[in-house]
Amino acid sequence: MARGGVADAVTVANAALGFLAAVAATVEPELAARLVLLAAIADGLDGVVARKFGSTPAGEYLDSLADVASFGVAPAVLVFAVARRQWSLAEPSIATVAAFCVPALFVAMAVVRLALYTAYEVGNAHTVGVPTTLSATVLAAAVLAGVAEPAVLLGATGLFAYLMVTSVTYPDLYARDALAMGGVQALAVLAPTAFGRAFPVLLLGAALAYLLLGPRFYWREVEAHEADGEPPDADGSAVEDAEAVSEVEATRGGSEVGDREVEGKRS
Repeated sequence: MARGGVADAVTVANAALGFLAAVAATVEPELAARLVLLAAIADGLDGVVARKFGSTPAGEYLDSLADVASFGVAPAVLVFAVARRQWSLAEPSIATVAAFCVPALFVAMAVVRLALYTAYEVGNAHTVGVPTTLSATVLAAAVLAGVAEPAVLLGATGLFAYLMVTSVTYPDLYARDALAMGGVQALAVLAPTAFGRAFPVLLLGAALAYLLLGPRFYWREVEAHEADGEPPDADGSAVEDAEAVSEVEATRGGSEVGDREVEGKRS
């Protein structure tokens, strides 16, 4: 990558993990789910690497392209693979149409979502619509947590296809919160069945909490402290997070969700 940087290499690795997840879904859905979560971790790491080693003008475009593979195509194939295992899709039926069309719609809306992000939202402290990484994390965590009913997964996939292009605004996570989420993701990847699948269940609960409560309560917390001119924490960690965000924006230009997870922007 003569014109690329170290951070771009991490982003490309994210895309490769997305491909591996899509292939693994046809063989072992739980392995595919772990690879999707691993891609989410890589998506966050490229922001850290960009801050340390610098970035290139191609970075923000590579981020969105990689996210199409890892958080658009891979989770869609994962859901389809689960449905194919549980249902007979050889004959035309409502189930067959749903198994093929709902994941395809998810991919289409993920592409739209990422295009809109790259065009209008890079560098913002918030994002409009549910992030693709959050959608993929919920679906992958659900599979690892033992959700095996195709109707449930397809219903969630269809809902995310809609939510990714809605006008609901999601605030960016502080670095400390994104780091905690990344840690749970790593545990779900490394030990998905430990303690009765506790880590995937915990990840699923945390992701759903942000999905449902983030636009209202997390955002208000940020706005309230900004209005008072005070950091949310007594130790001033929010100020440090804001400085980290500014530095990343200056060097990289942001990414769909991954950069924001680690640098306090987002997941």
